[in-house]
Amino acid sequence: MKKILAIAMILGVLTSCDKFLAEEPRSEMSVDQFFSYPTHAYNAVNILYRTGAPTFYGSGVYGGSRAMLGGYISGLFDNEYKGQEVHVQHSQNLTLNGTNLGSYFDGAWDACYLAISRANLAINNIPETPDLEESEIKLLTAQARFFRAFNYYYLVKTFGDVPLILDAYSSLDNLYVERTPTAQVYAQIVEDLKYAVEEGGLADVPMTENGYRISRSTAAALLADVYLNMSGYPLQEARYAEAAAMARSIISSGNYALIQNGATESESAYNVMRVSDNENEYVYSIEYDASIDDNYWQPAICYPNSATSWGIFAYSITNNAYRPTEEFLWIYDDENDLRVQNKQYFHNSLTYVDGGVEVTKTFETAPYLWHNDEALFETGKNPKDIVVYRYAEVLLIAAEAIAQTEGVTDEAIGYLADVQARAYWQTDRSEIVAKLSGLSFDAFIKAVWKERLRELALEYKIWADVQRTRQYPVTNENEKGEVTFVDVVGHTTIWGKTFEEKHLLFPISENERQRNPNLGQNDGY
Repeated sequence: MKKILAIAMILGVLTSCDKFLAEEPRSEMSVDQFFSYPTHAYNAVNILYRTGAPTFYGSGVYGGSRAMLGGYISGLFDNEYKGQEVHVQHSQNLTLNGTNLGSYFDGAWDACYLAISRANLAINNIPETPDLEESEIKLLTAQARFFRAFNYYYLVKTFGDVPLILDAYSSLDNLYVERTPTAQVYAQIVEDLKYAVEEGGLADVPMTENGYRISRSTAAALLADVYLNMSGYPLQEARYAEAAAMARSIISSGNYALIQNGATESESAYNVMRVSDNENEYVYSIEYDASIDDNYWQPAICYPNSATSWGIFAYSITNNAYRPTEEFLWIYDDENDLRVQNKQYFHNSLTYVDGGVEVTKTFETAPYLWHNDEALFETGKNPKDIVVYRYAEVLLIAAEAIAQTEGVTDEAIGYLADVQARAYWQTDRSEIVAKLSGLSFDAFIKAVWKERLRELALEYKIWADVQRTRQYPVTNENEKGEVTFVDVVGHTTIWGKTFEEKHLLFPISENERQRNPNLGQNDGY
């Protein structure tokens, strides 16, 4: 950012020396020039969809995605290529610090603050853009504030206290910003999202019916998630009532529904998720198009590295970059839970024809939800969107938040039962409701936590739940489907490493601390 500002200021000085020029070059527009037409304001918002935290969900074939880091540190997910991917090694070994992963954390920090800088620029200038209607100003500002909140949410969950910057930089003054307390960062996230939900005029329709633009429910889902996390550690602000209200607003809209199972396992809801981008279960999706910007490597991480030698893929490399460990898979009842059956969320075999002969390959369990036949076997280009929030998660947030504030009500039970009934597709929903109705408050809350582990397994929520609850899920091969929660601090992972308090946040890069001496470091690093 400093280099960009310095260059911009030098260019400004040079330009002032040549005032005789009649025209300013359009390829090097100043801020005043840029926000001259409505299209400029729209472009300033459009770029936010592809800057910062949203890009962390796209996967590389070796290193996986940044969103996977929590799964790695939890010890419940592995990467077949961790021998060269040091961020995986240090996360699993709990040896990460601001030096050995300095460049890795730089990438996340810089990307988020670039997005925040762009959002600030948009928020500050959209109201002054000529020829914009008031409704357009609100709509564009709501989207910009959503993405500012989304990026700060990633930063505060990852690093704790971070600099809170709300104005666009116009000079080199005040570059060494100190970290802002976590509570204040969260307060700004809430303010931005409340504007988006209540004042922004966002369409109250599913994102899939809104040209894949942020809708009111998208902002409400993120805000519900934020309130849920604020209710846990480190803030413990008890914002469950607000989380319930946001989740209920999405549910009561009638715009969303769980995808239903078809008649066969191949027609299950989870296989619909795998192939379809246009479902009303999707509340926030990151859109891809194979002809413009494809979600390139995600199908390639559905197979082991050895599969490269099979000679059947359109990809030159495959790698099981987010391999669920056996200990994670024991979270599921492998007899009754559809999600853990082969070719649902996960798979461990492939049958194909080679020279007229049917060949079956088996391998360690890998994600199947990202498998795409056309990309894998024909084009090498993957158009599949990445879903960040689904209606299933909204129901689970509602179930937990309502139980926390109103008790284990029929409503809370019903929302959890909806998610479970789809997974336990051969069990009558009434049986599920009856079983949940007999649970104590503590047992019901933990039943929701378990369901979040199972349902959101490939949506990277696991570490955020450990952070907010301070509880770690322990499984047992002899009691599949059962989960015991223990204090995360002091727990030893399957890799033989013991969590300390410091591991609940990641370190700030030493590179960033050298650039900004006012940052300090998280305790223990």
